[in-house]
Amino acid sequence: MLNWAEIDTVLLDMDGTLLDLHYDNYFWMQHLPRRWAEISGISLSSAEAQLKAEYVELNGKLNWYCIDYWAKRLQLPINQLKREVMHKIAMRADVPDFLTALKHSGRQIVLVTNAHPDSLSLKIERTELANYIDTRISTHEFGVTKENQALWQQLQQRLDFNPKRTLFVDDSLPILKAAQDYGIRHLLAVANPDSQQLAREITEFPAVTDYAVLLNDIRANRKPRF
Repeated sequence: MLNWAEIDTVLLDMDGTLLDLHYDNYFWMQHLPRRWAEISGISLSSAEAQLKAEYVELNGKLNWYCIDYWAKRLQLPINQLKREVMHKIAMRADVPDFLTALKHSGRQIVLVTNAHPDSLSLKIERTELANYIDTRISTHEFGVTKENQALWQQLQQRLDFNPKRTLFVDDSLPILKAAQDYGIRHLLAVANPDSQQLAREITEFPAVTDYAVLLNDIRANRKPRF
């Protein structure tokens, strides 16, 4: 599936790739509409309809991922509301072994997420990601998302990686396509980002539902530590 002998750098998405996307789907599609309706006094159906329309309009843009934007737009304490259901934040079951193998393989490992820095901090607080990944980047630092070529240009300047020797793993096909357009040679999709939903059939990129299938190859192709 992947030629690990040709991979020096591994760039990893967070939500849906390392963490179960169920938390985010539940928050944005169920918890936030319900709490907005309760706090503002509008009907739940109206809250759901308005939010769904805005999600479509903002898809792929920085504001879609921005807690500050939604706090101002809805006049709600988004960080506080996210904490109300933070018990749902969880690493994918296959991730600890995957990250352990990567860490021991000697490769540069970087988490690159579109999540707002506050969301990233909450996920780090609630999981063991910090034990495995030293470098964690929110694209809000650059002012553009992974869907944008400008992000990949700035990210390469920051990390000094070789696109031809870099693997990028994400559950978003549009984002994987953006990475491919930039020249990232090794790409991997996650077909089952949400544990409460069925796995998708993906043909555009190599895809996994369990990182366990990669472990032997990672362990057999170790590199000197950076």
